[in-house]
Amino acid sequence: MEARHEPESLSPPQITAMRRSMTSGRMALTRRSLLRAGGAGAIAVGGLGTLGGCGIPPAGRTEADNASDDHSAEEKRIAFSNWTEYMDVGKGGRHPTLDAFQRRTGIKVKYTEDINDNVEFFGKIKPQLAAGQDTGRDLICVTDWLAARMIRLGWMQPLDPAQLPHAYTNLAKPFRAPDWDPGRAHSYPWTGIPAVIAYNKKATGGRKVTSVSQLLEDPKLKGRVGLLTEMRDTVGLTLLDMGKKPEKVTADDYDAAIARLQKASDRGQVRRFTGNDYTGDLTKGDIAACMAWAGDLIQLQSDNPEIEFAIPDAGYMTATDNLLIPNKARHKRNAERLIDYFYEPKVAAKIAAYINYVCPVDGVREELTKIDKALADNPLILPDEEMAAKSHSFRSLSSTEEAAFEDKFAKLTGA
Repeated sequence: MEARHEPESLSPPQITAMRRSMTSGRMALTRRSLLRAGGAGAIAVGGLGTLGGCGIPPAGRTEADNASDDHSAEEKRIAFSNWTEYMDVGKGGRHPTLDAFQRRTGIKVKYTEDINDNVEFFGKIKPQLAAGQDTGRDLICVTDWLAARMIRLGWMQPLDPAQLPHAYTNLAKPFRAPDWDPGRAHSYPWTGIPAVIAYNKKATGGRKVTSVSQLLEDPKLKGRVGLLTEMRDTVGLTLLDMGKKPEKVTADDYDAAIARLQKASDRGQVRRFTGNDYTGDLTKGDIAACMAWAGDLIQLQSDNPEIEFAIPDAGYMTATDNLLIPNKARHKRNAERLIDYFYEPKVAAKIAAYINYVCPVDGVREELTKIDKALADNPLILPDEEMAAKSHSFRSLSSTEEAAFEDKFAKLTGA
């Protein structure tokens, strides 16, 4: 695949959106480590200083040019970079699933939780990738927009389907065909991250809130509605409520959704646009209803029985974090074995029970039931067919589109 050229820097709106996401959005606070800390904690934003210079080398590279010499056979090891608290943890801080993989295969896993946010991590590995050098990592986990960008640049290796029998067979249908990686040629999802509706029953007087129309137009909710600072989630949910598909959004569709959101904001319907800090206001009832991320809700419901969630009939938005193998990785075959291992239902169940995000692995329900039936029955972790059919993803945007869309969203939110 020929690497495509892109603008040599991100636009101010794009950088503003990423800074917003890192400090108060999904990138910053949906990880279990920060939820467990009550939402406290600072995310480093040093990566933004260099992100503006995330230029593309003058000469495009191809995947063939960057294919690595695989040393898996003689070097029984793998280096895996992931987010914090994104792996099951046992006694002594060990990771039981990784320990079991090492015992079974003899492959030693150097597991590092060195991804604090996508932007900072991209700034960390970009110089080596751009230069066609080994990043020192055989497997990484990043969110779909960054995965799309790096695949588009030709910096990620294509996967060998013959080495991924469990992954190929057990990948759940909703995750099989992202437009940014057709056929999952370069990636497999680690988790899904749904954006749905949440409400505080006490604050709504016992009324259910099940649609974006209610959020934006119900006078009884005026001034007590929260919308998300993540553009794709807020605009995506609004588009769905308007009968539009985020997977096929046009510039006119986008402008219509922004106009609808602006009207609600001008009318005083919206209390504020929030990152994960909506959790405190929702718990107290200052926000009666809002757009929310599933990973937060599982945590909130365990502490507050008044918190409910709803899957809109029009559908909901899903993003993904994804496993990829960088160019020049020394242990591609070992990395593929680890990816495939994560798609064994018993293994996937152990990870899902710990991290509480949507599991992308079919056949995991029976195994998760053995661990915790309540989690197995929770559609925010294992969506049933009806819920899965309502899942939508925002289509991939060109750099020009993303800059224009983020600029309009920034004006709406006052960012």
